[in-house]
Amino acid sequence: MTEEKSSQAVQTDVKIKEPMRYNVLFMNDDYTPIDFVQSLLVDIFYHKQVEAENLGKLIHEKGKAIVGTYTYEVAEQKSIESTTMARSAGHPLQVTTEQE
Repeated sequence: MTEEKSSQAVQTDVKIKEPMRYNVLFMNDDYTPIDFVQSLLVDIFYHKQVEAENLGKLIHEKGKAIVGTYTYEVAEQKSIESTTMARSAGHPLQVTTEQE
């Protein structure tokens, strides 16, 4: 007696979902120098100097601005790093993250 093996193809629909994106925002305050904000934008968020200057002006004029959009973990890390550097320098800069 021989056992028959049947070979059946199983088709599966796989949908790959992009990870959620999160914006990092800087809030304007009357105490954090714009030069310090611009240095964070260059050092942590890798903006070019001209972009950092434009974002600094936007934060000042509008009260807040999105400084970068990342996956959750990266957004949180950059937010924490910015806040830590601001506090270490004695500045009250507020940094938040929000879902895009």
